[in-house]
Amino acid sequence: MPSFDIVSRTDLDEVDNAVQGAAREIATRFDFKGSNCSYERKEAAITLKADDDYKLEQMQGLLRGYMVRRKLDAGALDFGKTEKASGNSLRQVVTVKQGIERELAQKIVKEIKGAKMKVQAAIQGDELRVSGKKRDDLQTAMDLIKGLKIGQPLQYVNFRD
Repeated sequence: MPSFDIVSRTDLDEVDNAVQGAAREIATRFDFKGSNCSYERKEAAITLKADDDYKLEQMQGLLRGYMVRRKLDAGALDFGKTEKASGNSLRQVVTVKQGIERELAQKIVKEIKGAKMKVQAAIQGDELRVSGKKRDDLQTAMDLIKGLKIGQPLQYVNFRD
């Protein structure tokens, strides 16, 4: 029985390269001269430290830009709330989304079942397995999922006949 998996994975090495590129640009930009702005990545969390709102917005834009340059989807970034840090500086934690959350997986399964397609979708941890009798049905299911407005990058892997 043909099947494929829907996953959401972001290469953390490429994220690290994007963060380092953005940090290099901040070090050379004139509008950041003399400021205490920095990026810090630990696991799947990136901490942005900036002097004011304007610089924080610039840092967010740079991070998104460098993510796209590294062929990563900027939708994988989940920007948290801005917090006050020591002095007048600001801090923001950006989480890199890994895996499909349960609510999103349930939404995808509901959409597949609502389309009355001849495929079955099963949630397996942080990924989704879609199986059916025909390869064409699976490709139609892929097109349906790609058409949904999902704010997270999805990959279709492990396609088996």
